[in-house]
Amino acid sequence: MAGNSPTSPITSVCCSKTKQQCRVRWHGCYCLIRWDAEQASRIGAKQTALWTASAVKTVAFVHSFMKSYRAKYFGAREQAVSQRMHVAEAFRYFSMSGTHPPTKDKSMKTRRISRQFLLRGAGVVVALPALDCMMPAAVARNAQLKPPRRMVAINMELSFHPPNLMPTKSGGDDETTRYLEPLSDLRADFTIISGTSHPEVDGGHAASQSWLTGAVHPGTANFRNSIAIDQLAAREIGLQTRLAYMALGGGGISVSANGVKIRGAPYPSHFFRKMFLDGRPHEKARQIERLQEGRSVLDTVLEAVRRMRSRVGQRDKQKLDEYFTSVRKAEQQLRKFEHWQQKPKPEVDAELPSDIRDHTRLIERARQLYDIMYLTIQTDSTRLITYTIGDSSHVPQLPGITMNYHDLSHHGQDPEKLAQLATVESAHVKAFGDFVRRLKQSEEESLLDRTMVMLGSHMHSGGHNNRNLPMILAGGGFRHGQHLAFDTNNNYPLANLYVTVLQRLGIEVEQFASSTGTLTGLDVAG
Repeated sequence: MAGNSPTSPITSVCCSKTKQQCRVRWHGCYCLIRWDAEQASRIGAKQTALWTASAVKTVAFVHSFMKSYRAKYFGAREQAVSQRMHVAEAFRYFSMSGTHPPTKDKSMKTRRISRQFLLRGAGVVVALPALDCMMPAAVARNAQLKPPRRMVAINMELSFHPPNLMPTKSGGDDETTRYLEPLSDLRADFTIISGTSHPEVDGGHAASQSWLTGAVHPGTANFRNSIAIDQLAAREIGLQTRLAYMALGGGGISVSANGVKIRGAPYPSHFFRKMFLDGRPHEKARQIERLQEGRSVLDTVLEAVRRMRSRVGQRDKQKLDEYFTSVRKAEQQLRKFEHWQQKPKPEVDAELPSDIRDHTRLIERARQLYDIMYLTIQTDSTRLITYTIGDSSHVPQLPGITMNYHDLSHHGQDPEKLAQLATVESAHVKAFGDFVRRLKQSEEESLLDRTMVMLGSHMHSGGHNNRNLPMILAGGGFRHGQHLAFDTNNNYPLANLYVTVLQRLGIEVEQFASSTGTLTGLDVAG
């Protein structure tokens, strides 16, 4: 599509990825613009820049127009009608109508709108393209050129022996414990949280599936789980990285929106291949071909939905809209996969790990998974990681250990079992500390400042009590070096911490599970 005068050097303005393109950003909107090189050279760089700005501002004007006239041009009961439209169509509309795109208004705040709206006015109907203002608010914000924030949630399947981990005093006291002693150099980088739980979450070991969801009574026969915080965040920011999320270990603390447990990968090589090893050229080409075929199928489905929608009643239209939204999400996911298939994988100074399949070497296995987590964060391959530390039915290969880990957790105050349990748990805490230390000492800006690392459990200890849960939160740019001790008899909602974490990730949530707000006493560092 040509520009709106004979001197325009712009040959097309669109959203689809083509060769010889330039991605331009203005007021929160992306444009892909192609120029006629000869004409651009003829009119000069300044005039070319002006034409480019005009084209990109057109997209922002659509955004502004939508905000101003949404109520006027949409009836309260009118259902959304959706179709994709190149930015070129909007550019042509404004060019033909003589409307000039506005200047940048710094006071304008972006409001999230649906992709399923049309602009209507003066007998003209304009379908909107996929603008930033239609994206979830967190996605639009995180698209800015600023370092991303991340979350790592680590669940100890058998919890800890509380006296060896939790201080007896609250506040910023320097009191240490046996397990915290190896973390003394990191004391200003983490907060200990006690006296929290999820109300009505019980069932002992079964509560692991509710640790990140807060869904009640996980041990009952009719239990239905809800979405975990990592999956909730993945909806908003998952498309920004090669992997929407990473689930490690075998516990399944990550839960989908449908309440389905997402099994973790027990070995690091699986994710190493996905993130860092390129397939053969013909394999990549075939994968892209499959994705394009899938998108073609979705386009056919969407066209059928649009035709059917005009022939059904109001309730059926609502159902079709829900179906349409699901299909659109699938299409968006396919586009993401195609994008990452074409993008070279990052190079890392590491070799494909040799998986340790001997479950008695549980600390070595844990360290391998910590290594893959670090590489993932370092390369920004994902921003959401869950990890369940298990291997509980095996006798750990550690000095002095003669009983399996699960039996040790049911110590019954037996001195020998407590001593062996302390050896195992100390080794786990030390491996966690080395991971946090590595994030802090990264060569670039401290990865720890941008990464929230939670270490905790769904049980108070190995005794199956689901109250007074232990929690350590490291990093994330918070003011640490404290023990937040809440009421052990009337527990504070653990979900308040999750709201704080989600908001820190840029997710606009005010409530999650049993939350009553954000976590009291946890402030952002100045």
